[in-house]
Amino acid sequence: MFNLCTPTVAQPIVGAALTDDYFPLIEGKNVAICGNHTSTIGNIHLLDSLLNAHFSVKAIFCPEHGFRGEAEAGATINASVDSKSGIPIISLYGKNKKPIPEQLQNIDVILFDIQDVGCRFYTYISTLHYVMEAAAENHVSVIVLDRPNPNGYFVDGPVLELPYRSFVGMHPVPVVHGMTIGEYAVMVNEEGWLANGIHCDLHVVKMKQYSHAMRYSLPIAPSPNLQTDEAVYLYPSLCLFEGTTVSLGRGTELPFQIFGSPDLTMGDYFFTPQPIQGVSENPPHKNEKCRGFNLTTFAQENMDSVNSFSIHYLITAYQNSTNKEAFFTNASFFDKLAGTSTLRQQIIEGVPEAAIRQTWQPAISDFKNIRKKYLLYPDFE
Repeated sequence: MFNLCTPTVAQPIVGAALTDDYFPLIEGKNVAICGNHTSTIGNIHLLDSLLNAHFSVKAIFCPEHGFRGEAEAGATINASVDSKSGIPIISLYGKNKKPIPEQLQNIDVILFDIQDVGCRFYTYISTLHYVMEAAAENHVSVIVLDRPNPNGYFVDGPVLELPYRSFVGMHPVPVVHGMTIGEYAVMVNEEGWLANGIHCDLHVVKMKQYSHAMRYSLPIAPSPNLQTDEAVYLYPSLCLFEGTTVSLGRGTELPFQIFGSPDLTMGDYFFTPQPIQGVSENPPHKNEKCRGFNLTTFAQENMDSVNSFSIHYLITAYQNSTNKEAFFTNASFFDKLAGTSTLRQQIIEGVPEAAIRQTWQPAISDFKNIRKKYLLYPDFE
């Protein structure tokens, strides 16, 4: 499970816990929360804390995986009511990714508090974009309660090209952007990336005792298939398999820690994906024996010192697949995850990993110049 940070290391104090910094900003206002199961102050949910303090919470918006974080990736999330408070819950995943004006009626301010993992294709930052955009269009303020980025200690990967913009990648940033969700919100706002360059009335509640050099262990799993430090560490690299025939362990006890398929000709690890209720109901290669690799030990030995993004696994799987023509089973989705079609073409053409990585460097350098303008905490270099 999550155990990366030791008790001797000063732990960050998350924005949600700094109530003196934002309670005055919502006094006397009608509040909406955009959050999920990670929206906590210690062991108490942010919603309960606000209600206990007698704030007027009128609506709850929730991202992919739902308000309680129990829905598997891509699952339909329906509107509902919070059983404890009776406050309506509005899903921002599926057809309704952006709050509509009717959903923001009588709302003065949105508190955004969701634990991110620092990858372009993790959809919580896309939800952030749409919340900010809708708020700006409807004259609603947004307060982001900042949280650490467990992959915030480096920047790497191909930068998204705008023709490949989608809900799994909305902005011209690398796969791993090295920013907290609060820093990211400021960048989106100030770079004019909201529709028509509109600006949101945005306030970020900064953390205390955080720096980007930290290796941070999440206290709560951010989604059903990211249950360990090892999975969070490997996620940026293994998620690209979602657009291929390769399983990344959905339907096993080690999602995002293993990879393999029935078509691989090498690997010393074997697994058979099975349905897991609420986590992976219909995993790729269900009931099929897959051959591949278990990266858990590698992650344990390297995640405190080595940057995690790698295309080595992807190249290895392609080169050792018996069915290369079908490997990129969903080429369009793979290109959206990668943010470009070039990576897929380079892998098919056998371009060496080092040469592929070199092609990213000019765009990464340009992004770093943008990124540094919006950092709220000491950087990793």
